[in-house]
Amino acid sequence: MNIALLEDDPDQRELEALWLSNGGHQVTSFGTVQDLIRDLSRHRYDLLVLDWMLPDGTGGDVLDWLRHRPGVQPPAIVLTTLADEAQVVDGLNSGADDYLIKPARPAELLARISALVRRTRSRGPQVLSLGGYRVDLLQHRIAFDGRSAELTQKEFDLAVYLFQNPHVLLSREHLLNRVWGKTADVTTRTVDTHISRLRRKLALEGGGPLKLTPVYGRGYRLDAQAGAGEDGLPDGGAALAH
Repeated sequence: MNIALLEDDPDQRELEALWLSNGGHQVTSFGTVQDLIRDLSRHRYDLLVLDWMLPDGTGGDVLDWLRHRPGVQPPAIVLTTLADEAQVVDGLNSGADDYLIKPARPAELLARISALVRRTRSRGPQVLSLGGYRVDLLQHRIAFDGRSAELTQKEFDLAVYLFQNPHVLLSREHLLNRVWGKTADVTTRTVDTHISRLRRKLALEGGGPLKLTPVYGRGYRLDAQAGAGEDGLPDGGAALAH
């Protein structure tokens, strides 16, 4: 499993990373909230292990940032101190799936991770089906006609948001904020560039069951073509399949 570890104490970070590695996981460690958020904008992880209090923020800041991203959110375990019951409550209310009291014990940490993975795999829909396209939110893969498209992370994120909102007119500014974030140093031209790539890579130019339609001066809309079939969703709804 690919795990992101957030811990500001260098010795503790190294120790926890060793435990996770010895448990068979691939670990990428971060010492600040901003470093982790910056990396999450480019990479996906299967699980987050988050220290709660750090010099530049909290684990809750990471969870809040993730809530505004498209696609499936990775499960998260919060590490907190015994005296701070309020931190436990804040962590769970912020979207954490579990917590451990510091100092964590290696066997318990690995057992909690295994239990959390079992729970999250039984959660809601993990594949979005629309017009013959299958969007696998866990494997970060989009397939049509038996072929998987080669997409960058941002292209995938943008495609997921479009497939989650079929028949909805989405402005460039809205897409920019939802996929790149409000603080991203990019312009709406970036959205246009990525839309153009998606139309080509996913055959959304009008010849297939779905069309990614530009609406002049307003934005983009993912539409079902006539005769798209049952999951083309001409009624405007999105079909979800496990």
